[in-house]
Amino acid sequence: MTGSTAHEARTAAAKAVLKRQAIETPSWGYGNSGTRFKVFAQAGVPRTPREKLDDAAQVHQFTGAAPTVALHIPWDRVEGPGGYDALGKYAQERGVRLGTINANVFQDDDYKLGSVTNPEPAVRRKALAHLLECVDIMDATGSRDLKLWFSDGTNYPGQDDLRARQDRLAEALHTVYERLGDDQRLVLEYKLFEPAFYATDVPDWGTSYAHCLKLGDRAKVCVDTGHHAPGTNIEFIVAFLLREGKLGAFDFNSRFYADDDLMAGAADPFQLFRILYEVRRGGGLEAGSGIAFMLDQCHNIEAKIPAVIRSVMNVQEATAKALLVDDEALADAQRAGDVLAANAALMDAYNTDVRPLLAEVREEQGLGPDPVAAYHASGWAERIVTGRTGGQQAGWGA
Repeated sequence: MTGSTAHEARTAAAKAVLKRQAIETPSWGYGNSGTRFKVFAQAGVPRTPREKLDDAAQVHQFTGAAPTVALHIPWDRVEGPGGYDALGKYAQERGVRLGTINANVFQDDDYKLGSVTNPEPAVRRKALAHLLECVDIMDATGSRDLKLWFSDGTNYPGQDDLRARQDRLAEALHTVYERLGDDQRLVLEYKLFEPAFYATDVPDWGTSYAHCLKLGDRAKVCVDTGHHAPGTNIEFIVAFLLREGKLGAFDFNSRFYADDDLMAGAADPFQLFRILYEVRRGGGLEAGSGIAFMLDQCHNIEAKIPAVIRSVMNVQEATAKALLVDDEALADAQRAGDVLAANAALMDAYNTDVRPLLAEVREEQGLGPDPVAAYHASGWAERIVTGRTGGQQAGWGA
């Protein structure tokens, strides 16, 4: 096969993958957010879960790659006739579906010393009841994944027994896992630090992996790309977890210092490419892989919907580059021990301008080639600013 023929074959294969790529967007990404010091309100922000779905539908309409929306409980709790069944039907009418259910055991005053690892049994029971409520919501929405992130930890040496906290965590996870249906999964997220500044109860992928390994096949690790120490080789973690069959989901975002609320690929697009290359290498881009790709980021100073669209596009671009790696040239260089040639094979793909390729993919799907421009031309931003007046905007307080 000539070089040009091989490139054409890679391009055709890449198009097929890109057309079926699905990136879940988070309901909370459409609400007001900010720093620990201040939440910045924006005009036109949704007031209800349905309005969040309206905005998420715009992202999918213009990218063709965001068909599901993750819910966060209690931020997206619905009451009244029909409840979540009605919300799911509304989502379908808007052209999207309900996705991952995210629990919240970090905002109540009771959780100051932890939720499921709290030394007080009554607080642990409260937290566990909420997690089980989230499984009930999964039953109602048809969601496959329950994503758990715990802010639990300690701020001072001696504050609590580190081993006992792991025992409490394991007990709670086991109870939730046993409640899951046969087609449902528990996805355990981790975070290096904050708000626990001495010891976080689930600080890294190894802790999450160890708990998931004991739970069973339907317990998977969620890799949040912003939840690592500086210099951490995230793509190695991805490769390892894929090899072990324990990678369940991604929370895509970007970080520069310590937290994770920049748009995906904003701070280090090369890292996002390296991660997605390992996803591709481990079969994570194949149909039926089971890997959930989700954005987990808040937009504090930038307009919400264009930022989510741009983030989806960033993931698409990194994916496209990963799909264009010349596998044969890379393997030949690796076998020969040719360090520079092997690196060049990756860099050639990374340095490829894939925007024309993605524009072709969108046009073949009946979409505009530039999703951000198409969104701005739609007039949706103006309509929500004038139409969403009064009521309480969605968001979290600070």
